[in-house]
Amino acid sequence: MDQKVKARYIRIGPRKVRIVADLIRKKRVDEALNLLKFIPKAASPILSRLLKSAVAAAGRHPDVDLAVLFIKEIRADGGPQVRNAKRFIPRAMGRASKIRVETSHLTLVVSDGKAAPEPEKE
Repeated sequence: MDQKVKARYIRIGPRKVRIVADLIRKKRVDEALNLLKFIPKAASPILSRLLKSAVAAAGRHPDVDLAVLFIKEIRADGGPQVRNAKRFIPRAMGRASKIRVETSHLTLVVSDGKAAPEPEKE
């Protein structure tokens, strides 16, 4: 059974999140949480919270064994740039440019390796 969770408009660039996401892809949940605890990157606590949320959502299903859950898919896509960041950076000839703040949309899928039961058709 697969459980998908999403976090949208996270204020960190997708390139920074992908570095950490590549380290925990296809790992068991307990192993991934242990890795995230010791990875010194800003994306680690964000992904840890998202992973805990996916495990809690999967735990609501009675037929899911939490001990065998693994990360089936993890994706960090780019979101919109924050427009109203009221900070500027100096440019040539006395001009200024706005600082663009990147955002990310994160998708995480955990699975126990079993296929979801088919709904019965009448």
